[in-house]
Amino acid sequence: MDREGVVSQRPDPRFEPVEAPEPPTLPDPAHAYEGERGYEPVQPRWGVRDLVRKLFAPLVALVLLLVKFGGVLLKFKVVATAGSMLVSIAAYAWIWGLPFAVGFVVLILVHELGHVLELRRQGVPASAPLFIPFLGAVIGMKELPEDAWREARVALAGPILGSVGAAALWAAGEAAGSDLLVALAFVGFFLNLFNLIPIVPLDGGRAVAALHPAIWFAGLLLMVGLAVVSPNPILILIVILGGLDLWRRWRERGDAADYYRLPAWQRATVAVVYLGLATVLALAMSATYVERDL
Repeated sequence: MDREGVVSQRPDPRFEPVEAPEPPTLPDPAHAYEGERGYEPVQPRWGVRDLVRKLFAPLVALVLLLVKFGGVLLKFKVVATAGSMLVSIAAYAWIWGLPFAVGFVVLILVHELGHVLELRRQGVPASAPLFIPFLGAVIGMKELPEDAWREARVALAGPILGSVGAAALWAAGEAAGSDLLVALAFVGFFLNLFNLIPIVPLDGGRAVAALHPAIWFAGLLLMVGLAVVSPNPILILIVILGGLDLWRRWRERGDAADYYRLPAWQRATVAVVYLGLATVLALAMSATYVERDL
């Protein structure tokens, strides 16, 4: 207010507008040494030590178990089977996780037990299944069955019992709403169908020996085609072993004529079971296919 009592119109400098600073941006537009984000993203750390620990921890546990109870366990033939199963589970768990690995190995065990049961029913001495990671399992026979008819029954017993095991997982998966069990059933059906390819050392090669040895050539060509389309060490190994066995059996077919000479009804039975099982497995695979959520 001036001397005359009039209010002054001069503005107060405290309320004068000033230029606001430029607002900062997020993240900082100046690239930091960590990259364009301006910070180091969190990433899982993988090292040789972690890899070795995850891969060999089950094996170390198995060795400690054998050291502690070896004197008792070695008296039983089940040790070799159980030990090889644990090794296979550890190998598959590294890729697919423990639950799937356990189910996968159990499916292989059920398949192999089909062979063992039929061999023992025929009185043929056979070893317990021995598991080989990424190659399945093998059973040692001290002697061959009496003829191709009995060999075919041994060969088909594995896929038949293996298919029953996969079907049981399918039923349990549907009842529990478990995609894991259904996916395991799909894998079980696939394994048994793959084993029906008519080439030795697969079960299909031993089964079609009761039909006609010439079918082995079709199986060999099919396996070569699969190996070309999808190169895989296991497929290549089967091609090599199948080719060698085919060459041996074909050369010896004259000397083993009685082994392959069967009544028509036996050949017909093998053909019906073989083709029927392959058809059922293909349909079961279609029904149990589970889409992967990526």
